[in-house]
Amino acid sequence: MTISIWRYSHFALAISSFIFILLATVTGIILAFEPISNQLKPYAITNADDIKLSTVISVLQDEYDEIVSVEVDNNNFVKASVFTFEGDSETFYLDPNTGKKLGELEKKAPIFEFATNLHRSLFLKSTGRFLVGLFSFLLFLIAITGIQLIVKRQGGLRKFFSKVVKENFEQYYHVVLGRWFLVPIVIITLTGVYLSLEKFDMLPASKMEHIETVEKQSKEKLELSKFKIFNDTHLDELVTLDFPFSEDEEDYFILQTTSGEFYINQYTGNVLSEAKKPLVSQLSYWSLILHTGQGSIVWAVVLLLACFAILFFMYSGFAMSFKRLAKGSKVKNKFTKDTAEYIILIGSETGHTNKFAHQFYNALLDAGNTVYFSTLNQYHSYKEAKHIIIFTSTYGEGEAPRTAKSFEKLLPTIQQANSIKYSVVGFGSLMYPDYCKYAIEVDEWLYNHPNFEQNLPVFKINNQSFEAFKNWIIQWNEATNQDLKVVLTKPLVNRKKLKSFKVASNSGLNVDDTFLIELKAEKKLKFQSGDIVSFYPEDDNIERQYSVAKVDDSILLSIKKHEFGKCSTLLSQLTVGTTIKGKVNRNLDFHFPSYAKEVVMIANGTGIAPFLGMLNETNKDIKTHLFWGGRTKASLQLYASHIENATQKSYLDNFNVAYSQEQETKVYVQDSIKANETLISNALKNDGVIMICGSIAMQNRVLEVLNTITTTILNEPLSTFENNEQILMDCY
Repeated sequence: MTISIWRYSHFALAISSFIFILLATVTGIILAFEPISNQLKPYAITNADDIKLSTVISVLQDEYDEIVSVEVDNNNFVKASVFTFEGDSETFYLDPNTGKKLGELEKKAPIFEFATNLHRSLFLKSTGRFLVGLFSFLLFLIAITGIQLIVKRQGGLRKFFSKVVKENFEQYYHVVLGRWFLVPIVIITLTGVYLSLEKFDMLPASKMEHIETVEKQSKEKLELSKFKIFNDTHLDELVTLDFPFSEDEEDYFILQTTSGEFYINQYTGNVLSEAKKPLVSQLSYWSLILHTGQGSIVWAVVLLLACFAILFFMYSGFAMSFKRLAKGSKVKNKFTKDTAEYIILIGSETGHTNKFAHQFYNALLDAGNTVYFSTLNQYHSYKEAKHIIIFTSTYGEGEAPRTAKSFEKLLPTIQQANSIKYSVVGFGSLMYPDYCKYAIEVDEWLYNHPNFEQNLPVFKINNQSFEAFKNWIIQWNEATNQDLKVVLTKPLVNRKKLKSFKVASNSGLNVDDTFLIELKAEKKLKFQSGDIVSFYPEDDNIERQYSVAKVDDSILLSIKKHEFGKCSTLLSQLTVGTTIKGKVNRNLDFHFPSYAKEVVMIANGTGIAPFLGMLNETNKDIKTHLFWGGRTKASLQLYASHIENATQKSYLDNFNVAYSQEQETKVYVQDSIKANETLISNALKNDGVIMICGSIAMQNRVLEVLNTITTTILNEPLSTFENNEQILMDCY
């Protein structure tokens, strides 16, 4: 069954049952508070498994003239019906250890009564009970299809609980909460269906059948406290104990426990007959307990959270669906497929790939080109085409995404009139072993096709990185002699919420037009090395982000001044004492892993910045290695004092430098990593952490080398260590 069928089934079930599940969930939230509030009352027993029934009977005999019955309800409240020495009949909650009255029986609160009736039958009696059972089953099917979608998304059942790629808030928590609350939701749905079947008598007959005891019966008259069955029965097993109505020996005790029913001689304690509870009855009992949370405040809280999770699933599910529709592949093409020179084809499962394709489409149009936009499923012949550009994601275990499932079959059946240059851009996540696998396959199919000529090698983009996309645009422009400009517009900032930072020092530009600037927050600010500081130049208000090094409570930034860089130029010109406004965002995924025994830091250029701060904060017990790539020895002088300080304090155990312009043969940081593959593999094998900061191009080259090391030496793909959170990245 294809992933699309699972997704459509999941969505169709959610749409068809939305109102009923919403009502059931909201009333479920209300009803979850009932067992919680009950358990907060002073009537519940906490040590029922330690209290013998004989003990309770003894203390009641001392306190009251006659006992009619003793009962333990689903809330673990002990109730007794007695006659007092004054001759009054009373029924109340009691302390089983002392026999003292704790309080009068309480009626169900009106709000819980109302919610119960609405939850069970929607006030529609039998019809309502049927609908509730039906939609409980539909919710179960929604959970099952959701499980299948998570399995597909994560790349297999073994990866079910692996780290989730965060595309957006709704998607991330839809998957994460779905895994957390999978079991409670399945239990809620199955018990709801079971209880509905019970109400319609659709379960096997559950009448208990008594069997007379044939064992030798005692004739000795005993005190109740010495009855063997009363001493063997604890309160956690008791349902009810009905006392004989008269002193006639033919009248007997009726004891009901969680496992069965017993008739007991009132004088000898002999079990006259017994009946085991049928499986159907036991399942009914546990279905009620599990469905309502009665008797357990912990399980009631779990059910409450599960109900809130269901509400979130409704919101996030519909939000994702609407966003997916909004990001759909349809555009109003200005040119037909047979008149356009540039053909853009997309393959997407969730719609996130489409935004990049749309931006490229608009850039081509703005440059005066004729462009046609479609999906891989609608691949056709193109009479005037000179270039085909394919943007595609990969789904599950290397599968084609929803809008590309027909492409492999269509490709060999359609002949093109001319030879066409092609470029493939793959979108995926390095957390998955089949990273961009479908894009790689598409590139191979076209490479071996007689009508196509490769314009650029397949380009992979990790986690929807816009910076990586811009790097591909640069390569595309060079290969086609064009000057396309793609700009991602970011939301404007509320300047009233920005903090003021005073310049403490500015190193000035070095040979690489790079500089260090130290900033102090004018008001107390909590931050760590690895966090992100954002600035917003007045003329465009677009956010610029830089990785932070925390050095002596100051923010230290390493910045390269670009020729047309508005923000980098502004920062490079700031003098000591001047101020600039910005804000610091927590970057929890890129803080120094103090839990690790060994840390390998990898950076190029200004990406070294957060590591300069981390090296001044580290513990000597953590073995730390730094790999850095720069242009020349002069490039290193900007950071030399910080590295020397860390080395002298024994915070840095090993420093490897790669210079790309210092010698005839260029050496890059990935070459240093390859040369130290034993160090890298041992660090990962011993649960060490690798941190990467710098350019996207460097990140991609380093990851390729790391993947080679892990697959050849450790026999594991790099994604295994990424899922173990042993690979931390902050690249731009």
